[in-house]
Amino acid sequence: MNKITASGLIVSLLPLQANANESVEGETQILNPVVVTGTGTSHYAEKSPVSVSVLDAEELKHIGATNLQDALQQLTTSITSQTNGMGTFINFNGISDNYVLILVNGQRVSGDDRWNRTSIDNIQRIEVFSGAASSLYGSDAVAGVINIITKDDLQKTQASSYTKVLSHQRFNQDLNVSYKAKKFSGSTSFNHRQADNWQNNHYQEFDEGSQKVLKLTGRPMSTGFKSENIGQYLKWQFNDKWNLSLRGNYYDYRTTRPKNATYYIQKSTKDSTGTKLYNYTAKKAYTYDLHHQSYDYGARVEWKPTDKIQWELDAHCDNFSSKYDYWQTETEEAKEETRKRTRFVTENLRGTIQLTQRNQLTTGLEFVQEHLESETDNIASENAGSSSVFVQDEVQATRWLDALAGLRYTYNSNFGSNLTPNIGLFAHHKGIQFRASYAAGYKTPTLSQLYATDQAKTAARYTINNPDLKPEKSDFWNISLAYSHKRLKASATAFINKIRDMVNYRTIAQAEIDNSIQLTSLYNEGWTTIRQRSNIDQAEIRGANLSLKFFLPAGFIVGGSYTFTDTEAETLTLNTATQAYEASRTPVDKSVKNAGQLNVTWGKKWDRYTLNICLNGYAQDKRYSTTYGYAPGYGQWDIGARYSVRYDHFTLEPGIGIENLFDKRDCSFWNSNYSTINPGRSLFVSLALKFNE
Repeated sequence: MNKITASGLIVSLLPLQANANESVEGETQILNPVVVTGTGTSHYAEKSPVSVSVLDAEELKHIGATNLQDALQQLTTSITSQTNGMGTFINFNGISDNYVLILVNGQRVSGDDRWNRTSIDNIQRIEVFSGAASSLYGSDAVAGVINIITKDDLQKTQASSYTKVLSHQRFNQDLNVSYKAKKFSGSTSFNHRQADNWQNNHYQEFDEGSQKVLKLTGRPMSTGFKSENIGQYLKWQFNDKWNLSLRGNYYDYRTTRPKNATYYIQKSTKDSTGTKLYNYTAKKAYTYDLHHQSYDYGARVEWKPTDKIQWELDAHCDNFSSKYDYWQTETEEAKEETRKRTRFVTENLRGTIQLTQRNQLTTGLEFVQEHLESETDNIASENAGSSSVFVQDEVQATRWLDALAGLRYTYNSNFGSNLTPNIGLFAHHKGIQFRASYAAGYKTPTLSQLYATDQAKTAARYTINNPDLKPEKSDFWNISLAYSHKRLKASATAFINKIRDMVNYRTIAQAEIDNSIQLTSLYNEGWTTIRQRSNIDQAEIRGANLSLKFFLPAGFIVGGSYTFTDTEAETLTLNTATQAYEASRTPVDKSVKNAGQLNVTWGKKWDRYTLNICLNGYAQDKRYSTTYGYAPGYGQWDIGARYSVRYDHFTLEPGIGIENLFDKRDCSFWNSNYSTINPGRSLFVSLALKFNE
């Protein structure tokens, strides 16, 4: 069998996942999953120099997750999440999701809400690469790559429906239809999600000297929302050499904030004796909802002239907009204000060439165009573009040793030329796999970071733009050892990731203000704090992961993993007293040092009946925030059962379970650094229907 080229040089730090079918008479059949991320060329995960963590549809069903971020956190200990009023933020390998590339079927997802534009029920598998991968994927692939593979190309006619209901009006509905007619196939998907506002503690806490005062607030810790997602996929298989596919998706998301919610502002005065007097003023909490929309479309042509050569041409356009949807008030009519509008266009030509039986080459060209508009950031229209050429060579040196090397050259209209290399070795023998690699990461500043200006009037703070920013770069070293057996999967991984020239806010010193007419004018207008985004940060992240998965008799599968991440960030902070910049060191924002996960599933099949039960638990250490300090540690257990009945042309699958079995909640006062926003123990029910031709 010919070697199959790996799609990128990165080694997974996540638990090694294996696909398994349903248990039959106590035996479990272990399958070696196939991954197609990057170049689209299939290769077996255990035989690839690239280690890939694969989460398949069955695992997602077992845990009963309704969104992508919850699924990733529950199944992979290298990923933790935080949710607040502005959305959900993921930390991957000790760094924020700004350094993680999200793909859907190999295509980049841009803008906000990247985690919510794909229905869980429409996911065939999730492929997770851990580490820098800019040599194949370009900008942003500094901490890792997450590729979501959907169920579009099933090549058969079927329809399915999945419904799940939880407390606080949480509701999830999926509809999927796939069809096949000779050389034509396609699929249509629809997803609706919604949730109500909720709060575990309805009080704000204020300091009044030596005592604390509590005031009621109507602001929720979790913001209610409604969203719809519609996807369409079409494919024509002309012959064994040519096929064409078209894809489109529309996403709409609106928050449902409480319109009558209030909160309190504290003010203090002094009486004639100098004693502080405190008073509180009730303020309207919200005047608008957030409205996000995105639509994307693309086409792919695949040509395979011989068994040894394959070419793909992709074109894809992703459009995203975020608006403030203001409500009608006594003094102002309802209106919408564009927070941002982005367009991301990519054209990609990739080829895989089998040079010899032991040598395979992957090469290609990529062109990217970006566009940004923003009323709130005073950006009328800004554009950027880049052109890249990449090449990667995989060589089978011996029967048990593979080597891989890749290089990407990028020219960006704002930042000029850049090279990102990767190299790796993969040794394997009788189920033992050893990998060692180095990869460079590369991240261009966003158009918003380059050109945005904003004002915070209550803080008298003004932020000016900085078109002279430099790209952020990283060096990622990784070693891993894995073992695969019929009854056991085990892996151990260690890595170091050093990131430099990171972008952060820099408060401008008074001497610099005095030497600039523009800055002096702003200062005289009352803006006492003037800042600018600059390349002033660097970070070093060291981590290790251990994972075990046992495939036991009688239909039991037991898996667990533990991730240790030690992070250190260094930034320059202005000492307002001395007006000198001083280096300060803290953990990386939103990082978690220790995280663990345990998953126990049991399955039994009787003729056309199947029962699956899953117990899933995860725990994380305290989470650091540069704004709020540490959030407490947190752990949660979920249990669920699914009963499946198969008939000739359809399958009925009811489910029931308990989320947050031990009712763990964070009841801190409002505006705290919450460890979790889970509302507590909740019974959930679900129903899945599948109709086959």
